[in-house]
Amino acid sequence: MNLVLIKKIQYNQKVVDAEWSSEDKMWTLEVEGQPQIQCNFLFMCSGYYNYENGYMPSFPNKEAFKGRVIHPQKWDTTLDYTDKNVVIIGSGATAVTLVPEMSKKARKVTMLQRSPTYIMNMPSEDKVANFFKKILPAKMAHGLSRWKNILFGLTFYNASRKWPDTIRRFLKKQIKKSIGDKYKDADFDPKYNPWDQRLCLIPDNDLLDALRDGKVDIVTDTIEQFTPEGIQLHSGDTLNADLIVTATGLKMQLFGGMKIRKDGEIMDLSQQHAYRGVMLSNIPNFGIAVGYSNASWTLKCDLNCHFITRILNHMDDKNMRACVPRFDAEKMESEELLDLTSSYVQRAKNVLPKQGTKAPWKVHQNYLKDLATLKYGSVKGEYLEYS
Repeated sequence: MNLVLIKKIQYNQKVVDAEWSSEDKMWTLEVEGQPQIQCNFLFMCSGYYNYENGYMPSFPNKEAFKGRVIHPQKWDTTLDYTDKNVVIIGSGATAVTLVPEMSKKARKVTMLQRSPTYIMNMPSEDKVANFFKKILPAKMAHGLSRWKNILFGLTFYNASRKWPDTIRRFLKKQIKKSIGDKYKDADFDPKYNPWDQRLCLIPDNDLLDALRDGKVDIVTDTIEQFTPEGIQLHSGDTLNADLIVTATGLKMQLFGGMKIRKDGEIMDLSQQHAYRGVMLSNIPNFGIAVGYSNASWTLKCDLNCHFITRILNHMDDKNMRACVPRFDAEKMESEELLDLTSSYVQRAKNVLPKQGTKAPWKVHQNYLKDLATLKYGSVKGEYLEYS
């Protein structure tokens, strides 16, 4: 990293409030235990999760369990689960990552899922990329490999939306091939279509290998109650456990919980609209770095950085001090920002901004479209107000 940049980074700081002054054309940031910071432009790279507390459902009779219950977001690095019976509640990315790893030490790991998630093997060795490296210069090989991955991801996502039944059969066929007679359709047949929720990629097939080898069980059922020995299911079965891991999801939270104010009034972010997925309506000199839900997070963040840089350069060239997007409700309707049916997204409808039904307020989950508009498109338009 650039040494000049390193010297400018302030670590272990928490911003709790940011206020824009229309008179001064300036942001003032309140930092816990520190002096105020002022800036002309505020660019948020804090993601959209609550990193202090994950989502924990209310489990009946939870206090009766004699073992330990732990949420992955509050993981105890001293925890020893060697030769223990472990139940992991959940079926998302956290669960499918923890299950094969914990099975290396535990006596038995059971993944208890209310409903299955679509999963797909992701080999760590990229044979196409390795071939490119053998015959091409390093920079060219890297570029081709990157574009191969981008186009494959886009193609697979679009195919999933257009031919969901075909992709469903393909994914289930790959699982059957991996685990043979351990396959049970109820454990791998989600009730929703592919990419209605995020697809989970499992590195080098580790989850399915552990299942095939008998180190892991998958149980699809719902919880009746906790018992002193484990979990009683609605089916009447009981899962005995020494340790229960609640991989039950995350809470969405914008900007680390920081309040956004404009001229003394707190902005209701859920009523604002995302301009090209980079800026928010009615909030001046404010940008966000948020990635894709169906591709590499950094692909979109990189484009957002390009766009904000171009906005700043344009403001310098024209001697402008402020830029604010203005959404026109008379020209288009509003939609939810994310079209995923995942529970954590549905719980956050009163937190997330909106999007519009047309460009430039429509947030595309498509790198090619965003590349054209964010890196090369105009930074002027009827919805961007400079002053």
